[in-house]
Amino acid sequence: MQFCLLIGSSVGGVFKRTLFSALAALFVSTLIISVIFAIIPLCNNVLLLAVAMAVSGLAMGIIDTIANIQLVTIYQKDSAVFLQALHFFIGFGALVSPLIADPFLSETGCGNHTGNGTETMHHFRNMLRNSPIAEHNITQSHLPHEGGEEESSVHYAFWIMALINLPVPIAVLFLMYREQLIPCCPSTTPRLLDKDELAMENQQGAEGPDVEHEHEAGGHGDIFSCCQNDNLRGLPVSFFMIHILGGMVLFMTDGIVGAYAGFVYTYGVAPPMSLPHKTAGYLASIFWAAITAGRLLSILLSYHFQPVRLLMFNLAGAIVTVLMLLIFYTSSIFLFVGTCLCGLFLSSIFPCMLAYTEDILDYRGCATTVLVTSAGMGEMVMQVLVGSIIQTKGSYSFLLCGMIIACAGFILFIGLLLFHQMHRNYLTGTAKTSAMVQEPATKESKTEQKEEKESS
Repeated sequence: MQFCLLIGSSVGGVFKRTLFSALAALFVSTLIISVIFAIIPLCNNVLLLAVAMAVSGLAMGIIDTIANIQLVTIYQKDSAVFLQALHFFIGFGALVSPLIADPFLSETGCGNHTGNGTETMHHFRNMLRNSPIAEHNITQSHLPHEGGEEESSVHYAFWIMALINLPVPIAVLFLMYREQLIPCCPSTTPRLLDKDELAMENQQGAEGPDVEHEHEAGGHGDIFSCCQNDNLRGLPVSFFMIHILGGMVLFMTDGIVGAYAGFVYTYGVAPPMSLPHKTAGYLASIFWAAITAGRLLSILLSYHFQPVRLLMFNLAGAIVTVLMLLIFYTSSIFLFVGTCLCGLFLSSIFPCMLAYTEDILDYRGCATTVLVTSAGMGEMVMQVLVGSIIQTKGSYSFLLCGMIIACAGFILFIGLLLFHQMHRNYLTGTAKTSAMVQEPATKESKTEQKEEKESS
């Protein structure tokens, strides 16, 4: 599923060409997710389940890319606040969905973690999008017990999630109707975007030379078309390095998010912590709750602080938090406190980085597609890497890996700041050169006009 989500994120930008294609892709993708969740309980073998999860991941990746690109395109310099709001609801959904599933998961044999029970736990954890709030309740509900075989009711959780998601495609379809994008159902009411003063202000500011330059720089699109655009040849090295370094920072930070949410339970139950299984099961839910709260707080902070300042503060805070977790590695209390702080600091890095890089590139590059793809790749790769290291080196390597990844992300961010300055100097020099070229042409034009007046 994670691999297909990465593919969906990579190709999602191709639907940005027009507002109709973007909304149509959103409608189809959100509807597919409801259908997939409805049929998952009916999958009677692993192959069917794998196909269903793959299609679901592809749809989620497309939604992720299109939603971010549309907010950046519509609101541009004011997009930071809207991006924070978008990712708040992503975190909120990751927090609430396991809570919905929790009542339908068997509590029989809680804490019994045999081989088959662990496989069942990981199976459901992956289906719940790495938000294992209910891990401590997932047991051998499909295995025979002494009193007979207990029938699982987890399928109700998937059907409820399918119903909860169903209003989303309906809302997208209604938006298409209000934007007069459905030929068979013309709307007589004014378009919603025409009433949005903030969006109209940004769109008017992007008209004229900027629009032309956007086509020259390739504009937003899928990651493959961005890399193959012939017009990218004339751009400076700083343009490409901003994309690369921004993507690498998110590769590291989203990798930490995925690895921490996936393995903090394993770290908690292993020595030297040795927490009870039920107590350790709350660590991941606290982490996701902190991410959700941090994104809600970042909506307010984005009004008062620039994204680059929030990025610096959050990256430094994440490093200090993991360092303190390493120092107090035997304290179970600080593990819960550190988990909460880690979630708060990591929560807004993605939307801040997206707003920052797009602002550097004046909304003319492929930053959104590159960053979304890099973040998804980091979340997938880091979980595999950290998991294999924990298995071979022990649970303490979990925090050590987090420290190394966080420091690498901070170093890459410093490099991004340096290339931002280089790109700014390039743009300043280009502007001065253009002004010097235009100045003699303007003087010559004025001279010709003066001569014409004198001759007449």
